[in-house]
Amino acid sequence: MLKQFLNLKLSQKLSPQQIQLMKLIQLPTQAFEQRLLEEMNENPALETGTEEEEIYQKDEFDNDDTNDEFDDYDDHDSEDTSDINIDEYLSSDETPDYKTQANNYSEDDEERESPLVAPISFHQDLINQLNTFILNDDEREIAEFLVGSIDDMGYIRRSIPDLVDDMAFTQGLYTDEKTVERMLHIIHELEPSGVGARDLQECLLLQLKHKTPTEYIALASDIIENQFEAFTKKHYEKLLQKYAVSNEQLKTAIHEIEKLNPKPGGSFTGSNKITEHVVPDFAIRIVDDELVLTLNGRNAPSLHVSKDYQEMMQTYKSSRDKSNAQKDAVQFIKQKLDSAKWFIDAIKQRQETLYVTMNAIMHYQNEYFLEGDETKLKPMILKDIADKVGLDISTISRVANSKYVETPYGTKLIKEFFSEAMKNDQGEDVSTLEIKKILQNTIEEEDKHKPLPDDQLAEILKEKGYPIARRTIAKYREQLDIPVARMRKKI
Repeated sequence: MLKQFLNLKLSQKLSPQQIQLMKLIQLPTQAFEQRLLEEMNENPALETGTEEEEIYQKDEFDNDDTNDEFDDYDDHDSEDTSDINIDEYLSSDETPDYKTQANNYSEDDEERESPLVAPISFHQDLINQLNTFILNDDEREIAEFLVGSIDDMGYIRRSIPDLVDDMAFTQGLYTDEKTVERMLHIIHELEPSGVGARDLQECLLLQLKHKTPTEYIALASDIIENQFEAFTKKHYEKLLQKYAVSNEQLKTAIHEIEKLNPKPGGSFTGSNKITEHVVPDFAIRIVDDELVLTLNGRNAPSLHVSKDYQEMMQTYKSSRDKSNAQKDAVQFIKQKLDSAKWFIDAIKQRQETLYVTMNAIMHYQNEYFLEGDETKLKPMILKDIADKVGLDISTISRVANSKYVETPYGTKLIKEFFSEAMKNDQGEDVSTLEIKKILQNTIEEEDKHKPLPDDQLAEILKEKGYPIARRTIAKYREQLDIPVARMRKKI
């Protein structure tokens, strides 16, 4: 049985404008600039630069009478529009201002162009080196196939039987393992040395063979070839007994190994990989013992509503004869003007949100920013800053995410300033960042001949006033990317 009834309930829903504002807040400087260009390409009513007087005011065209006129214009008869050409107001053959302006930190900065480089790729360089070898057609095809199988780190991660099968199925090139092995030896002669190796052990051996033979190179080669596992696990006592050498001799041989490159492909200077540069979103300076915060100027572009589009609205408003086609056009113009007006307001709100949030973080961590000592960082969670600035925790998270601040002590990721609190032996709250820094300093100061295991590190931190469990020490050590004691050992 069907029934009808009324039901009242409260619900929270974000408007499309609020959702887009949240997305704008989350964007770092470079991504924000890209988003700005996209918006300007999509909305011709939005322009860069300063405008002395803006004719368009949103509420001027949002009164009830105007809305009614737009809503019920279908009811009116079509009027004569021969004396008005709407196309004259929609001309788009001029170059937008943003294409001829630079949006840098300062107007005094010169606009410089970086020369374009056409680098030779890693694999093309290897192919060029192959041209110095005398090979028949089949051998050259095999050699080029092997070069194509080398990854960016310089390794061939496949077995010879797999390579033979792949050449037969994909290239129609039938060969045998012996021929491929011979071509692989030619690949091993190419630069950088170690390229074409199938594993780390072979890579290191190839590099040692390219070095001038000495007593220590011979010892290093023997260690890599026959005692590779003992070397990787740093069983130095076993190596000393095996080769009957002194500590100094073994230390010199190991030093030769440490100078080798485990990723020969990564050192290719002609690599065309794009280097990403961090653009700080904020800058903190110390002036007269006071902290001064500035927002990157690239986050505060000068935008205004297009004067041409404003004049179109004024022309339509003062026109006595209004046809349906004109009303369609002005409805489109009004939509673009509203969108431009909202985007400008959203950018201003983004600037304010970024600034007040970072300002609260700066004052919360005032002692650290004045001295640069990481042990001075206070425990700080998102809620602490949200309560200070009166914003939602999710908004604070968006501001802190993927944004950087330039400080007198380097450029830092903002979210790294947030940490949980732990109690010291006096019951005071201390930051986990402080404990990690002390742990890192303790490991750096240890005797590398006898590195400290986790249980001893826990005892040392306990003596310093930080009662931390051994498993917590292990967790912090892994977060700091510090290996276990045995792997930190040096001869």
